[in-house]
Amino acid sequence: MLPFIKAMIEGISKENYTIAKKMLDVAVLRHEALASNIANAQTPGYKRNDISVDFESKLSASIKNSDMNALSELKPTIQKDANTPSIRPDGNNVGVDRELVEITKNSVQIDFINNYLSDSIRRIKSAITCKNM
Repeated sequence: MLPFIKAMIEGISKENYTIAKKMLDVAVLRHEALASNIANAQTPGYKRNDISVDFESKLSASIKNSDMNALSELKPTIQKDANTPSIRPDGNNVGVDRELVEITKNSVQIDFINNYLSDSIRRIKSAITCKNM
């Protein structure tokens, strides 16, 4: 393999791609939960939803241990947020300002992961194109 082609695909690995894909799946699911929270901000008794609290620690452990099997089997779930106190007399615990901040942060994460994946695929495509020339 020519050195410049090797340099183009350096850093791209199946593991990195799998991790990025899993993180993108989680971010999209979280975006849905946050949008649902905003939509139900005026629903009496509604409790906000988010990705399960223990998911991030399981994801981190799988990545730290390079356990791709555990990572591929790891499924994010949405759960009710019982830790956030109600902010309205009817029991609703959705703070629209908080949800908007969280959805903005989540959007930035989605953009970052999309850019990483797109760049990785673009580098692989470029390496393949150069190799076939």
